[in-house]
Amino acid sequence: MSDKRTPTIHARRARRKARGQVSGTEVRPRLSVYRSSKHIYAQVIDDVNSKTLVSVSSEQLEKTGTKSDMSAVVGKKCAELALQVGVKEVVFDRAGFRYHGRIKALAEAAREAGLEF
Repeated sequence: MSDKRTPTIHARRARRKARGQVSGTEVRPRLSVYRSSKHIYAQVIDDVNSKTLVSVSSEQLEKTGTKSDMSAVVGKKCAELALQVGVKEVVFDRAGFRYHGRIKALAEAAREAGLEF
């Protein structure tokens, strides 16, 4: 096997490194984000009890606008549902994705809707 870093290997390493440093608790759960080529997914997870408190994806919502616009809608919806559950503070887990573009749009929309990172 060559030592050449493929994008898949690099992404796995980045995701593993990010998850090793970020963990959610009952008081401050983890806001985990996954970005595929077509959709974006966000979950609020309590790692201590291994429970998903809130889950939202762009597949569930009506498709309007660009992917960045949909990311903002997902972030806002996730924050609204988290506040209904009683979560005000979260730890942001970008899962190895760069804080840029759709990930940034989701995070900023969640902040504007009332979540604190």
